[in-house]
Amino acid sequence: MSLYRDAAIVLRTHKLGEADRIITLLTRERGVVRAAARGVRKTSSRFGARLEPFMHVDLQLGEGKSLDFITQAVTITPFAKWLGDDYGAYTAGCAMLETAERLVADTAEPSVPQFTLLVGALRALTEKRHDPGLILDSFQLRSLAIAGYAPSFGACARCGREGPHRFVHVPSGGVLCDHCRVAGSTVPSPATIALLGALLAGDWPSVDSSDDRSRREATGIVAAYLSWHLERGLRSLAHVDRYS
Repeated sequence: MSLYRDAAIVLRTHKLGEADRIITLLTRERGVVRAAARGVRKTSSRFGARLEPFMHVDLQLGEGKSLDFITQAVTITPFAKWLGDDYGAYTAGCAMLETAERLVADTAEPSVPQFTLLVGALRALTEKRHDPGLILDSFQLRSLAIAGYAPSFGACARCGREGPHRFVHVPSGGVLCDHCRVAGSTVPSPATIALLGALLAGDWPSVDSSDDRSRREATGIVAAYLSWHLERGLRSLAHVDRYS
């Protein structure tokens, strides 16, 4: 039996048989891994609570033919415990988990930067550093950038001409200048485009000072950009507690 260790975030779980579960993990070194946790649903299980969504764990796993299997789990950071009491943070976190799984699973390759970004975003949620919706928007833009889909909110996405520019066209990859504008472009406010750039760059003083209208507009553009590259939307976004 070949064993290996890796750090992971639990993305989701589902039942397997009478007492087992299949755990979907974002691991640091191996990307998205699906592994069986045997007997984890029994009350006598030694590590059942450590294998819930959001948990940041150190795992020992064995390689199997169709599924790997978990033999040991040690908690690194109990994000699940802290997110359960905050609906806004919890729903934003669920959308982060789904985003990470879709982007990394689609590449079929491990991504240490994606893993590190998810851990940092969950930590920011639990520490209540910023509005949960803003943390989610920033996470999704930066996760897209790591996956090779970085949007442009400064230079024209088609010709590279430096901005600021008025038009946004999701299929083109961001803002467009007057010359490159195409049918279907939207015209968000200059404050919204500035906010999108700040979310992508992690410029939190600028993000935190943004107004509600810009936040709502930016959220719609982020969701559209993510859906375009994933080819369908995220189910969890419908439940995210957004700005009033």
